[in-house]
Amino acid sequence: MSDFLSNLVGKVESALGVDLQGALQQQLQKLLQPENLQAILAQADQAGLGDKVRSWVGHGENLPATTDEIREILGSSVVHDLVARTGLPADTVLTTLSHYLPEAVDKTTPAGEVPAAAPAPKEA
Repeated sequence: MSDFLSNLVGKVESALGVDLQGALQQQLQKLLQPENLQAILAQADQAGLGDKVRSWVGHGENLPATTDEIREILGSSVVHDLVARTGLPADTVLTTLSHYLPEAVDKTTPAGEVPAAAPAPKEA
């Protein structure tokens, strides 16, 4: 795991006063994969929040997001999945992501654009 993600999870743990090492680290890493970032951007566009997410990807200031906006950007199925995988309440997951997801997306996209997803392996 990158130092950035380790530091990010450490900040979240301090803010919440809980140990999140395993499950939340894995979930953050999955969210920040190129194909998931592309899906997040598409979902944000559908929710009318594309400019907000693009501020996280692009250079310059990251616009903040509310917990309701994070739920709209990720979609309720992703939020439910994060709750199930981390064992944390939805409010805790959403509050945490509203604080740290903009910075995490920004650090994952230093060139100012979402990297292309790796091509799917070809079946024989």
